[in-house]
Amino acid sequence: MSSLILFNKPYGVLSQFSGDSHDQTLASYITTTNVYPAGRLDKDSEGLLLLTDSGALQHQISHPKRKMVKTYLVQVEGDINEEALINLRKGVILKDGLTRPARAKLVKEPALWPRIPPIRKRQNIPTSWIELEIAEGKNRQVRRMTAAVGFPTLRLVRQRIGRWALDALQPGESHLIQVD
Repeated sequence: MSSLILFNKPYGVLSQFSGDSHDQTLASYITTTNVYPAGRLDKDSEGLLLLTDSGALQHQISHPKRKMVKTYLVQVEGDINEEALINLRKGVILKDGLTRPARAKLVKEPALWPRIPPIRKRQNIPTSWIELEIAEGKNRQVRRMTAAVGFPTLRLVRQRIGRWALDALQPGESHLIQVD
């Protein structure tokens, strides 16, 4: 049996246990020893991060060849249009190549916890929410994809990795499970 921790990573927290003295890290939240992140979320992103004590499970979750699907809720600047969603679905050309096709759809504003600090609000610029599913993990990929189709990311919350979901976990909360 392997231990797997489902953790709701708050905004501004590094996906590692060490950092500079001014950085907030996983060490502030995860007290279980000998667990390591299976993948990453950048400091500006929130949501599901998996940690495990099993190298094999870590590899299974995070290795690009496994193409484990990750689902994100993404707030973008502007009223996203169908053309942008179609482009996300087809794949987007980034500096490091073409992304794999994604599932992308417009969704209503989700009932999420407030982000600290809050997202900037501009009187004359609306925002939209999309649900985006990808099966790869290039560096800052979701942010670069939405920017490439003309709608920069304002807030990024990972909801699901494969069969594991954030569900009711609040920022900073974790849940330990045992997996075969």
